Amino acid sequence: MPSHAEAPPLPDPLRVPVADSHTHLDMQSGTVQEGLAKAASVGVTTLVQVGCDLKGSRWAAETAAEYEVVHATVALHPNEAPRIVHGDPDGWSRQGAREPGGEGALDEALAEIDRLAGLPQVKGVGETGLDHFRTGPEGKAAQERSFRAHIEIAKRHGKTLVIHDRDAHADVLRVLKEEGAPERTVFHCYSGDAEMAELCAENGYFMSFAGNMTFKNAQPLRDALAVAPLELVLVETDAPFLTPAPYRGRPNAPYLIPVTVRAMAAVRGLDEDALATALAANTKRAFDY
Repeated sequence: MPSHAEAPPLPDPLRVPVADSHTHLDMQSGTVQEGLAKAASVGVTTLVQVGCDLKGSRWAAETAAEYEVVHATVALHPNEAPRIVHGDPDGWSRQGAREPGGEGALDEALAEIDRLAGLPQVKGVGETGLDHFRTGPEGKAAQERSFRAHIEIAKRHGKTLVIHDRDAHADVLRVLKEEGAPERTVFHCYSGDAEMAELCAENGYFMSFAGNMTFKNAQPLRDALAVAPLELVLVETDAPFLTPAPYRGRPNAPYLIPVTVRAMAAVRGLDEDALATALAANTKRAFDY
């Protein structure tokens, strides 16, 4: 039996190249060059590198400037906002307790995200949104204020909004309605059901499916994928997280995108090449590259 730390094997290559619409190369083992080469060898030729805090967002922008096939998004993860304001130890970075910085510190961090969002290699603002799973009631106000600020930044710079929505569907949709969503909005690691997928479709929001749609208990995600308009569907790894079955629990990376694409094609009753063609076009349109 393979160890949980062991990287899964290379899948058969896709015949039609696709993009990984959401990955975290800075959290994966190996070099960026190695990760890109491994992905390209199986037909994953474009990556969207996502920032979650100031350090990660700067790194995403620098990496996208260096590699033509990498595009960046920048943001404070929803769990990072209360961490900055309150010193919440359950924030994104998970580096232990931080001294509370207050609202001023959040404003300073948002100003840096705003600056980074203006760079040409930065195609999106995210992942931002709401996370009611990790953040308790005391952190909700900071999360929502940060989310609204990110929406404003995305619209002002004409960039794509990338949403993290965990156990917060109704509130995320409410804030988007109140603020007015940017022209291009992506629900990363789509986690809603079929009914929510129809609401997203009505608003033209992209829905990006990750490896968790292959999990046994993920029938609601497969139901959502089945009804989502094909032109609004994306694929992602969220690597190193959410490794698709049968490799769940082992490290994820962009080269495993073909596993999820094939599972998605089965749900849609589509030829693998036809789905890959749609996914490639959709991701290019979603991130305007």
